[in-house]
Amino acid sequence: MLLRRKTFFIKEQVEFMKFSGIYDIYDPETNIQIGVAKEESGTLTKILKLILEKRFLPVKFVIYDSENSLPIAEIKNSPSFFRSKITVTNQNRKIIGYFQSKILTLVGGFMVFDSNNNRVAEIKGTWTSWDFKFLDSSGIEIGTITKKWAGLGKELFTTADNYMISLNNLQSNEDETALLLAAGLAIDVIFKERK
Repeated sequence: MLLRRKTFFIKEQVEFMKFSGIYDIYDPETNIQIGVAKEESGTLTKILKLILEKRFLPVKFVIYDSENSLPIAEIKNSPSFFRSKITVTNQNRKIIGYFQSKILTLVGGFMVFDSNNNRVAEIKGTWTSWDFKFLDSSGIEIGTITKKWAGLGKELFTTADNYMISLNNLQSNEDETALLLAAGLAIDVIFKERK
Protein backbone atom coordinates (compact mmCIF):
# COMPACT_ATOMS: atom_id res chain seq x y z
CA MET A 1 0.00 0.00 0.00
CA LEU A 2 1.19 3.50 -0.89
CA LEU A 3 1.00 4.99 2.61
CA ARG A 4 3.16 2.28 4.18
CA ARG A 5 6.19 3.48 2.20
CA LYS A 6 8.79 6.07 3.14
CA THR A 7 10.19 7.00 -0.29
CA PHE A 8 8.28 8.22 -3.33
CA PHE A 9 9.48 9.18 -6.80
CA ILE A 10 7.06 11.74 -8.27
CA LYS A 11 6.90 12.17 -12.04
CA GLU A 12 4.68 14.88 -13.43
CA GLN A 13 3.02 13.99 -16.72
CA VAL A 14 3.81 16.31 -19.62
CA GLU A 15 0.80 17.93 -21.26
CA PHE A 16 0.66 20.50 -24.06
CA MET A 17 -2.28 22.58 -22.85
CA LYS A 18 -2.13 21.99 -19.12
CA PHE A 19 -5.64 22.37 -17.73
CA SER A 20 -5.07 19.80 -14.98
CA GLY A 21 -2.02 18.15 -13.48
CA ILE A 22 -1.33 14.45 -13.13
CA TYR A 23 1.54 13.12 -11.02
CA ASP A 24 2.58 9.47 -11.23
CA ILE A 25 4.01 8.07 -7.98
CA TYR A 26 6.69 5.35 -8.22
CA ASP A 27 8.64 3.11 -5.88
CA PRO A 28 12.17 4.48 -6.50
CA GLU A 29 13.79 1.07 -5.85
CA THR A 30 11.72 -0.99 -8.29
CA ASN A 31 10.49 1.79 -10.63
CA ILE A 32 6.96 0.32 -10.32
CA GLN A 33 4.08 2.78 -10.23
CA ILE A 34 2.45 2.69 -6.79
CA GLY A 35 0.04 5.61 -7.03
CA VAL A 36 -1.20 8.68 -8.86
CA ALA A 37 -2.23 12.20 -7.85
CA LYS A 38 -4.72 14.00 -10.09
CA GLU A 39 -6.04 17.52 -10.18
CA GLU A 40 -9.82 17.35 -10.04
CA SER A 41 -10.77 21.02 -10.13
CA GLY A 42 -13.93 22.31 -11.77
CA THR A 43 -14.21 23.49 -15.38
CA LEU A 44 -14.31 27.19 -14.48
CA THR A 45 -11.13 26.84 -12.39
CA LYS A 46 -9.36 25.11 -15.29
CA ILE A 47 -10.30 27.96 -17.65
CA LEU A 48 -9.28 30.64 -15.15
CA LYS A 49 -5.84 28.99 -14.84
CA LEU A 50 -5.07 30.48 -18.26
CA ILE A 51 -5.11 33.99 -16.81
CA LEU A 52 -4.64 33.64 -13.03
CA GLU A 53 -1.99 32.04 -10.80
CA LYS A 54 -2.98 28.87 -8.93
CA ARG A 55 -2.75 30.55 -5.54
CA PHE A 56 -5.73 32.73 -6.49
CA LEU A 57 -7.89 29.73 -7.45
CA PRO A 58 -9.38 26.77 -5.58
CA VAL A 59 -7.29 23.69 -6.40
CA LYS A 60 -8.16 20.08 -5.53
CA PHE A 61 -5.77 17.14 -5.92
CA VAL A 62 -6.68 13.56 -5.11
CA ILE A 63 -4.14 10.80 -4.35
CA TYR A 64 -4.97 7.22 -5.38
CA ASP A 65 -3.20 3.87 -4.94
CA SER A 66 -4.00 3.19 -8.61
CA GLU A 67 -6.13 4.57 -11.45
CA ASN A 68 -9.14 2.45 -10.45
CA SER A 69 -8.95 2.68 -6.65
CA LEU A 70 -10.79 4.87 -4.18
CA PRO A 71 -9.04 8.07 -3.02
CA ILE A 72 -6.60 7.70 -0.13
CA ALA A 73 -6.05 11.44 0.43
CA GLU A 74 -7.27 14.77 -0.91
CA ILE A 75 -5.46 18.12 -1.03
CA LYS A 76 -7.52 21.34 -1.27
CA ASN A 77 -6.45 24.94 -1.14
CA SER A 78 -8.53 28.02 -0.63
CA PRO A 79 -7.80 31.04 -2.84
CA SER A 80 -5.42 33.44 -1.14
CA PHE A 81 -3.67 36.72 -1.85
CA PHE A 82 -1.23 36.62 1.06
CA ARG A 83 -1.04 33.37 3.01
CA SER A 84 -2.12 30.04 1.53
CA LYS A 85 -3.85 27.37 3.62
CA ILE A 86 -4.11 23.88 2.18
CA THR A 87 -6.27 21.22 3.84
CA VAL A 88 -5.62 17.46 3.62
CA THR A 89 -8.27 14.79 4.20
CA ASN A 90 -7.88 11.00 4.37
CA GLN A 91 -9.88 8.29 2.59
CA ASN A 92 -12.69 8.71 5.13
CA ARG A 93 -12.90 12.44 4.26
CA LYS A 94 -11.65 13.27 7.77
CA ILE A 95 -9.33 16.29 7.96
CA ILE A 96 -5.89 14.99 8.93
CA GLY A 97 -4.09 18.31 8.77
CA TYR A 98 -3.23 21.42 6.84
CA PHE A 99 -0.34 23.51 5.52
CA GLN A 100 0.11 27.20 6.17
CA SER A 101 2.56 29.26 4.14
CA LYS A 102 4.91 31.53 6.07
CA ILE A 103 4.16 35.24 6.03
CA LEU A 104 7.67 36.66 5.78
CA THR A 105 10.46 34.44 4.51
CA LEU A 106 13.31 34.84 2.07
CA VAL A 107 13.98 31.14 1.53
CA GLY A 108 10.44 29.82 1.13
CA GLY A 109 8.61 27.13 3.02
CA PHE A 110 5.51 26.44 5.07
CA MET A 111 4.32 24.75 8.23
CA VAL A 112 2.54 21.37 8.38
CA PHE A 113 -0.06 20.91 11.14
CA ASP A 114 -2.18 17.93 12.16
CA SER A 115 -5.93 18.17 12.72
CA ASN A 116 -5.38 19.27 16.34
CA ASN A 117 -3.26 22.28 15.24
CA ASN A 118 -0.03 20.60 16.42
CA ARG A 119 2.96 21.35 14.21
CA VAL A 120 4.10 18.14 12.52
CA ALA A 121 6.83 19.64 10.38
CA GLU A 122 8.29 22.76 8.87
CA ILE A 123 9.19 22.63 5.19
CA LYS A 124 12.35 24.65 4.59
CA GLY A 125 14.11 25.25 1.31
CA THR A 126 14.67 27.68 -1.46
CA TRP A 127 12.13 28.42 -4.17
CA THR A 128 14.94 28.94 -6.69
CA SER A 129 16.11 25.34 -6.35
CA TRP A 130 14.42 22.07 -5.53
CA ASP A 131 15.98 21.14 -2.20
CA PHE A 132 13.58 21.10 0.72
CA LYS A 133 13.75 19.58 4.19
CA PHE A 134 11.00 18.38 6.51
CA LEU A 135 12.01 19.47 10.04
CA ASP A 136 10.18 18.39 13.18
CA SER A 137 9.41 20.79 16.05
CA SER A 138 12.95 20.21 17.46
CA GLY A 139 14.57 21.12 14.14
CA ILE A 140 15.53 17.51 13.38
CA GLU A 141 15.32 16.49 9.72
CA ILE A 142 12.58 13.92 9.19
CA GLY A 143 12.51 14.00 5.39
CA THR A 144 13.68 15.62 2.18
CA ILE A 145 12.37 16.63 -1.22
CA THR A 146 14.90 16.69 -4.04
CA LYS A 147 14.41 17.47 -7.72
CA LYS A 148 15.65 14.92 -10.24
CA TRP A 149 17.02 15.92 -13.65
CA ALA A 150 14.46 15.09 -16.35
CA GLY A 151 16.60 15.71 -19.44
CA LEU A 152 17.35 18.83 -21.47
CA GLY A 153 14.21 18.72 -23.65
CA LYS A 154 11.83 18.30 -20.75
CA GLU A 155 13.60 20.85 -18.54
CA LEU A 156 13.73 23.55 -21.22
CA PHE A 157 10.36 23.15 -22.89
CA THR A 158 7.95 22.01 -20.19
CA THR A 159 7.09 22.83 -16.58
CA ALA A 160 6.84 19.11 -15.69
CA ASP A 161 9.00 18.10 -12.73
CA ASN A 162 10.46 14.88 -11.35
CA TYR A 163 11.35 14.73 -7.67
CA MET A 164 11.96 12.37 -4.75
CA ILE A 165 10.19 12.55 -1.40
CA SER A 166 11.98 10.67 1.39
CA LEU A 167 10.70 10.34 4.94
CA ASN A 168 13.69 9.53 7.18
CA ASN A 169 13.38 7.38 10.31
CA LEU A 170 9.79 8.39 10.70
CA GLN A 171 7.58 6.09 12.77
CA SER A 172 4.42 7.61 11.37
CA ASN A 173 0.94 6.24 10.90
CA GLU A 174 -0.79 6.34 7.51
CA ASP A 175 -2.40 9.72 8.17
CA GLU A 176 0.98 11.32 8.97
CA THR A 177 2.53 9.72 5.88
CA ALA A 178 -0.38 11.00 3.77
CA LEU A 179 0.05 14.47 5.28
CA LEU A 180 3.79 14.61 4.50
CA LEU A 181 3.36 13.10 1.01
CA ALA A 182 0.68 15.73 0.36
CA ALA A 183 3.07 18.42 1.63
CA GLY A 184 5.69 17.28 -0.88
CA LEU A 185 3.14 17.37 -3.69
CA ALA A 186 1.83 20.76 -2.55
CA ILE A 187 5.21 22.38 -3.14
CA ASP A 188 4.92 21.68 -6.86
CA VAL A 189 1.15 21.65 -7.25
CA ILE A 190 0.34 24.89 -5.44
CA PHE A 191 3.43 26.82 -4.39
CA LYS A 192 5.92 26.40 -7.25
CA GLU A 193 3.72 26.12 -10.34
CA ARG A 194 2.02 29.37 -11.15
CA LYS A 195 -0.15 28.07 -14.02
